[in-house]
Amino acid sequence: MGLHYGGSESRRRSPWGALALALLSGVALIRNGVDVALGPPQPAALASSAQGETFLPVPMEPLPYSPAARVSIPSISVDAPLMDVGLDQDGWIQAPPAQDPNIAGWYQNGISPGQRGTAVVVGHVDNLSGPAVFYGLGAIEKGQQIDVARLDGKTAVFEVYGVEVFAKHDFPGVRVYGDTGQAELRVITCGGGYSKANGYDGNVVVFARMVKTY
Repeated sequence: MGLHYGGSESRRRSPWGALALALLSGVALIRNGVDVALGPPQPAALASSAQGETFLPVPMEPLPYSPAARVSIPSISVDAPLMDVGLDQDGWIQAPPAQDPNIAGWYQNGISPGQRGTAVVVGHVDNLSGPAVFYGLGAIEKGQQIDVARLDGKTAVFEVYGVEVFAKHDFPGVRVYGDTGQAELRVITCGGGYSKANGYDGNVVVFARMVKTY
């Protein structure tokens, strides 16, 4: 999926491909409240890959469009409101305010959670005070669930099938955001190695598909 910022060819950017850089440049450099030697949990390399995942038919209909309201990930004790985020004036996807440690953002110009396609939720791993909403994202395991409550009163329940870390300079936008033919969710935060000079060098990406609604 490739959305482009309008303008001259030299300034045209893909917000999907730029998401990793936007999060890293705006978030990672403020990591002063966390023990850098420990850092947030990272996915286990062999157990987490979504590469080659077979997409089986899901016996349920996708939901119609509705804005997202809240995200819950019980396995890592996340229960946070979702704010709408869009693009900034330079064409980057905005991150939620860094000063609020328990808020995440839903990219409102893309897919609504539960619709066919890939919905995107982003959030900080930490801020000046310490861990933030998605600090534990790298500890998620396959089979665990993510609930996204919507403003129409429905909740889309997604099952995790992969967790990976991608380098910011080689972020696979098509693989991460592509339409699989099902209702999918990606949850993204900063991850990988960290240095005070450059911040985090990658992004943790959780891959999940909708398995039920209520």
